[in-house]
Amino acid sequence: MVPWLIFASSTPGVPPPPPPRDLFGRDELIEKIVGLAGNSTPFALIGAGGIGKTSAALTALHDDRIKQRFGSDRWFIRCDQFPTSLTHFLRRLSKVIGAGVENPEDLTLLQPLLSSKEMFIILDNAESILDPRGTDAQEIYAMVEELSHYDNVCLCITSRISTIPPACEAIEIPTLSVAAARDTFYRIYKHSERPDLVDSILERLDFHPLSITLLATVAHHNKWDTGRLVREWERRRTEVLRTPHNKSLAATIELSLASPMFQELGPDARGLLGVVAFFPRGVDENNLEWLFPTVFNATNIFDNFCILSLTYRTNGFVTMLAPLRDHLCPKDPKSSPLLCAAKDRYFGRLSVGVYPGKVGYEGAQWIKSEDVNIEHLLDVFTNVDANSNGVWDTCSYFMEHIHWHKRRPVLLGPKIEALPDTHPSKPRCLFWFSQLLALVGNYTERKRLLIHALKLWRAQGDGYEVARTLGYLSDTNRLLELHKEGLQQARESLEIHERLRDEVRQAQSLLWLARLLFDDGQSGAAEEAASRAVGLLSGRGEKFLLCQCHRFLGNAIRSRGEIEKATNHLEASLALAYSFNWHHQLVWIHYSLARLFSVQRRFDEAHAHVEHAKSYAINTAAPYLLGRAIELQARVWYNQGRLKEAESETLCAAAVYERIGAAKDLEGCGELLRMIIAKTDNPASCGELDFVCEFLEIGLLPTRINLPF
Repeated sequence: MVPWLIFASSTPGVPPPPPPRDLFGRDELIEKIVGLAGNSTPFALIGAGGIGKTSAALTALHDDRIKQRFGSDRWFIRCDQFPTSLTHFLRRLSKVIGAGVENPEDLTLLQPLLSSKEMFIILDNAESILDPRGTDAQEIYAMVEELSHYDNVCLCITSRISTIPPACEAIEIPTLSVAAARDTFYRIYKHSERPDLVDSILERLDFHPLSITLLATVAHHNKWDTGRLVREWERRRTEVLRTPHNKSLAATIELSLASPMFQELGPDARGLLGVVAFFPRGVDENNLEWLFPTVFNATNIFDNFCILSLTYRTNGFVTMLAPLRDHLCPKDPKSSPLLCAAKDRYFGRLSVGVYPGKVGYEGAQWIKSEDVNIEHLLDVFTNVDANSNGVWDTCSYFMEHIHWHKRRPVLLGPKIEALPDTHPSKPRCLFWFSQLLALVGNYTERKRLLIHALKLWRAQGDGYEVARTLGYLSDTNRLLELHKEGLQQARESLEIHERLRDEVRQAQSLLWLARLLFDDGQSGAAEEAASRAVGLLSGRGEKFLLCQCHRFLGNAIRSRGEIEKATNHLEASLALAYSFNWHHQLVWIHYSLARLFSVQRRFDEAHAHVEHAKSYAINTAAPYLLGRAIELQARVWYNQGRLKEAESETLCAAAVYERIGAAKDLEGCGELLRMIIAKTDNPASCGELDFVCEFLEIGLLPTRINLPF
């Protein structure tokens, strides 16, 4: 039979399924699809199972503009509904488009129909035929690629894998927006009480459409109120996402894992996915060979995870959607050899002590990107391996790394305090946890923890740790304005270090003593103690401590008006900090220089140093330091008489303090706002600022700031 007779006798095609009743949050995506179809551009919707690829394709297929353009020649082929082979694919294509050819061997006999009019063809769930390891994979791929070259055919592919013909424009399907997730959920679930609790669950589902639909369906079928829904979620997590008709998230995920491409990755593939699922941020791509030395070609395996839409890349990490994480995460972490191996690698990396100017300090900055992962690792293993000294030692090392390189509180405090006092790691953990509390201005709690640690160190008879803890305790009392108590502790710390004949530690104790003496009004004695510390450090290579001594002397001398001498000390401190790239010291030094120039009314130079301080605070990812720098900028504006700018910066600083819980500094912002009120002539503005001050006093702020880290 000649080709034109085949076309003339073609049978009617198979009509497509109806569109979804509602599709929320995909307007931009549908517009993009319609635009591509208008140009007959082939494209592919790529994404994880349940992300909404088919729903978007069907919505576009039934769009009035697509109907007007393609009429009844709009076809939909479910590629997972026939056996994977070239013969079955061509047979289904022929049947759906109405070509009437029973067993075509290629597209030759279908070409008269395919080239005769404009068509919109969707190959849905195309991963089942495009899987490179599937039956007839090369031949099917060639046919799909040839189909994508027809000028009058707009080919749409929906697939979990990204191995698509190069002519197709790939569109990665994102998760839903918050608003669209809510709309999707409440279309099915009609209870509206406590929407905040529902929002929290939707967020923990990463706004994944299928997960949201399943959750709403299960809750609707069981007639759960919001309280019951939340309880079931907390108890069962993604295991709750299974309807009575056995449609479940687990089945969708396992379908991806059953693909030939995944199966060919070998026996370690599932375990590697479990490691990715375990870590909140996923796995750093640069660490694959280091983390998994026993896994052959780990980089290739992780590339395939991304091709299969099981994982995705973000900021250098390979991670996955939250519902997939919950399903694939090992239920017993100790039962996963690869996870335990990764844990040991990280624990070994943390065991290197860090101190500015010492070997290993710069290399320890890796914690800045991995801190959330390591904190989760410790949170889990301090539960499942609570009797191990190693995990608690690592906990203290982690907090030490955070203290120097990330400078934020951690969530491990209650567990540390719950350790028995006889546990050998407890005083060290208490000490470093107290250091982190100081970063948010919580000096009362810091003092309590240091007193507890001091008691334990004394019981252990460790003179060095007793002296060090006394020193930090003295500094905490200084910040609490308890100068008499602090002076006593600083002097005891100095006496112990003198007995131990440790001149470097003596210098540290002298610096603590100097700060207390200065704040107690004994400026002469303070400068003498700090100068003595500088003498002890001469030629010893202790640049970090020397940097702090010069900064202290610069601030102390500034207070009595010797600007040139104060500037010399601060610039000496600045040179040391720059040479070692000590960002957190650079924050404070630029802060001190800004104060110095503000007093001299050299406001341009003061603002320049504040900007440097803010920049280094951001680089250090230290919100408290950023808050202090912003507050100082507000005070410089205030001294300059620029009250509007002072008000704006004060509110920004207060928002930072409120977010991290720095209560004392929040009170300071309230005082500064009242000073601004006192100088403001506009009654309306005064009323507004007064309102803000009231919020500051009770620890609530009507504005928020998005921190850049």
